[in-house]
Amino acid sequence: MRKVFTTGQVAKICKVAPRTVSKWFDSGRLKGYRIPGSQDRQVPREHLVRFLKEHGMPLGELEDETPECKLLLVGLYEAVVAILREHLQKTDGFKFEITASFFEAGILTEAMHPDVIMIDLRLGRNEALQICKNIRRRPDHQNTILIALVSAEDLTLDNLTLIQQGFNDVFRGPLNIDLLVEQIRRMLAERR
Repeated sequence: MRKVFTTGQVAKICKVAPRTVSKWFDSGRLKGYRIPGSQDRQVPREHLVRFLKEHGMPLGELEDETPECKLLLVGLYEAVVAILREHLQKTDGFKFEITASFFEAGILTEAMHPDVIMIDLRLGRNEALQICKNIRRRPDHQNTILIALVSAEDLTLDNLTLIQQGFNDVFRGPLNIDLLVEQIRRMLAERR
């Protein structure tokens, strides 16, 4: 699966002239980057798919490769990840990325533009709140669903405070996976 496209490749997918793609890129409508020291434009796959969907254009060959929902799981226990994978199987169109690092979470957020980011606050409450604030500051992440996982013993942060900080929902331990999965599906359906 190709991750980055040239203007010529985007033009073929969109069935337009390469100059049209360059105009979309230069105007900021189609996100991407230039190769340093060159005029070549590169468009990451996620940005191309988002652009096509936003403008009602057919995905063509990209449609078969497009996961329905991308989840970024930050700091979750392996057992919880395994149960989530079982409930939200790949056949349902869910793609998972997992990290135990807030630094890597920031990189993955920019690279994959996840639909849902689930953060276990036991990894670091202040860092989790900072990531949430950074994500909410970016216009291209306004629709990202953020879910905080908090242990039952952590009484220092109430759910309302976390939602005011930018999280969409908060789940406290012990975690009810069925309820969490149902909530993820509901929030995704409402977002569409």
